[in-house]
Amino acid sequence: MTILAATDNESLGHILLEGSGALLAYAGVGLVLFVVGFYMTDLAVPGRLITVIREHRNPNATLLACASTVGVGLIVAVSIFASGGDLAEGLTRTAVFGAVGIVAQTLATMIFDRAIGIKVRSLADDAEDALEPAAILLAVANLMIGFVVAVATY
Repeated sequence: MTILAATDNESLGHILLEGSGALLAYAGVGLVLFVVGFYMTDLAVPGRLITVIREHRNPNATLLACASTVGVGLIVAVSIFASGGDLAEGLTRTAVFGAVGIVAQTLATMIFDRAIGIKVRSLADDAEDALEPAAILLAVANLMIGFVVAVATY
């Protein structure tokens, strides 16, 4: 475990201030990616995804949105880690690889829809009130795409 220590050239206050700024910058990029990922998932379901989740309480739509968010989170975390402490590189890696991961997840959803026959729109239909095995499969696929892209960023 590494303990944060002030050197002769840097005060603890300077280190904490700089680190807090980096944290906020990464959080901002991550938040933008999560929102973009959510809206990309929204494109695959009927109506407004947040309405299907909040008002219709659809477990399939909720699971798909959660899996996509976790997949993007994996990409964001590994991109930050892989930057080796370089803030500009880390923010760039996080933004670019996060966007690539979102595109990969969207393409995977479309491929599953066409090639495997998992109809995302029917999974998130307002009438559905039970968690479907196909939604679990698609959610795991989204997580794994996020994991693969995350590892590829390293």
